[in-house]
Amino acid sequence: MMPFAGGLEATANGMLLFSVASACVYFFLLDTPVSLRRTVVKTIPVALLAALVVMARGPLLLAGALALSALGDAVLSREHEKAFLGGLASFLLAHLLYVALFAHSGGGLGVLLTSPRLIIGIIIVIFALLMLAALWPRVEAALRLPIAVYVAAILAMGLAALTLPDWRIIVGALLFIASDALLATEKFLLVAGSTQRFWMRHAVWALYYAAQALITLGFLMAA
Repeated sequence: MMPFAGGLEATANGMLLFSVASACVYFFLLDTPVSLRRTVVKTIPVALLAALVVMARGPLLLAGALALSALGDAVLSREHEKAFLGGLASFLLAHLLYVALFAHSGGGLGVLLTSPRLIIGIIIVIFALLMLAALWPRVEAALRLPIAVYVAAILAMGLAALTLPDWRIIVGALLFIASDALLATEKFLLVAGSTQRFWMRHAVWALYYAAQALITLGFLMAA
């Protein structure tokens, strides 16, 4: 059963399937050398989700967050320090748009203070603080402030998601946090030559794409 009306012939379903297929292709290209092909394949999946939101007349904040995420994917595919900072900036802006979208669409602070959302929120806060404490002595001094701001933004995104009624969006936000935590662990906390990097890099991509797809479907299918 397809998520949108019209079956496989519907444009929306076709775009979603193409997005999923592209994400699967990149999963297997992830450890190939940096190239234009690799960059294009990495950018397509979330860019298609952004286009799908625009075509379905979904929230413009969602389309913007996805577009910025796709830009971040393109920049991060180059794998050097300037690319990392550029990707960090793109995803920071994407998270800020998600915060605005979730805050606008959610039920307010009162919803966050109900169980089990409050428990999940407390866990997210503790986890974010522990990650920041682990990263702080391991990153260069110039990166500490940008990373702290990014951690604050994704924490705000996760807490804002908890005010929404759709659990697809909440799960998507939690997967996004997990993906970023694994990425930070792989980049800054693992020792050089660690054999854990292979599965971590693939898990980061799988969790990240699942997060973006769930958030997108949560909004479009609830419309």
